[in-house]
Amino acid sequence: MSGAAVTMGAPLSVGIFGSTGSIGTQTIDVIERHADRFVVEVLGARVASEALVSQIAQLRPRLVVVADAEQASLLAPRIDPQCTVAFGRDALEEAAGSVEIAVNAVVGFAGLPVTIGALKGGRRLALANKESLIAAPNVVALAQAAGGGSIVPVDSEHCAIHQCLGEANRGVDRLVLTASGGPFRGRTRDQLRDVGLSEALAHPTWAMGPKISIDSSTLINKGLEVIEAQALFGLSVDRIDVVVHPQSIVHSMVTFIDGATIAQLSDPDMRLPIAYALGYPDRLAGPFGALDFSAALDLHFEAPDRQTFQALDLAYEAGRAGGVAPAWLSAANEVAVEAFLSGALNWLGITETIEATMQQYLPDPGESLESVLEADSYARDVARRVIADRMKL
Repeated sequence: MSGAAVTMGAPLSVGIFGSTGSIGTQTIDVIERHADRFVVEVLGARVASEALVSQIAQLRPRLVVVADAEQASLLAPRIDPQCTVAFGRDALEEAAGSVEIAVNAVVGFAGLPVTIGALKGGRRLALANKESLIAAPNVVALAQAAGGGSIVPVDSEHCAIHQCLGEANRGVDRLVLTASGGPFRGRTRDQLRDVGLSEALAHPTWAMGPKISIDSSTLINKGLEVIEAQALFGLSVDRIDVVVHPQSIVHSMVTFIDGATIAQLSDPDMRLPIAYALGYPDRLAGPFGALDFSAALDLHFEAPDRQTFQALDLAYEAGRAGGVAPAWLSAANEVAVEAFLSGALNWLGITETIEATMQQYLPDPGESLESVLEADSYARDVARRVIADRMKL
């Protein structure tokens, strides 16, 4: 949890993995405002897109990592030959261990090599990729123990808890994760049977990528965050609560055994937790999300509708089961969300696919990378069969 102090010497080297996504582009914005403190040496992206080519021209990194050889061959002729192009899982892991701060903004389980590489390399991991920690907490812990790297969470909720706890994790009773409620807050299951993609992507307070936007619409994102909080802060899922807070101003809270509750407040702006993770334990100047307390401030909280958003309880069940159950949950969700985004599955089918997949769960402690990778692969196969069977009906 701790990280080395940011000194005012040479700029710290940063790798941004998932650089063309929402977190990646906002990370570049933060770094550009603090060019004397940070230099981007590595970029990582899945494909050789125009956005990636533009970022390379703008930032002039020494290394870029893409998904596979085909993407590497497409990218190399379009960029400065002094920039090395690499590809694949091993290259991601090595690259993450080669910079002082690795920002893991990769979408989904594909971010695991970045998490492992940064921690094994003794680096600071600015973690925006919850799936790698959720699916492989034992593997991540072993990598951290071996290399001595540190984790500073970028998810707004976990960053808030990190700030509320400070250096002392003492006297904690409960963690409280806040949820906006997503675009479908207040609707019943019957009202959600025919919702479309555009409705599910229309998050009321945050501008996010497609996958996390859909996760927010089902509330599975909050369930995944409960499991992530368990791994980060060492509390069981039954000591981690979720409350709906539509204004997205209180980003999470910690309740202590004496009844005190400490919360972190700001307007919704992901650049704040990004800057926090980059600068930790210092704070970077630039009031992202600063509140005006002279204006009226309405803070509303309510319990989540667990009957409509059943994915939340599926996540709690996976968190209690431990082992590779969270890996199964995360894998099934990724497959189901991909199917929904492609039009092969309706919105209610996302949670139904996760539930049907978890009913076939094969327990395993998940103590090795191989066992986690096998569990992820098998759960994806199960989820795809579930979806294929639904399409036959």
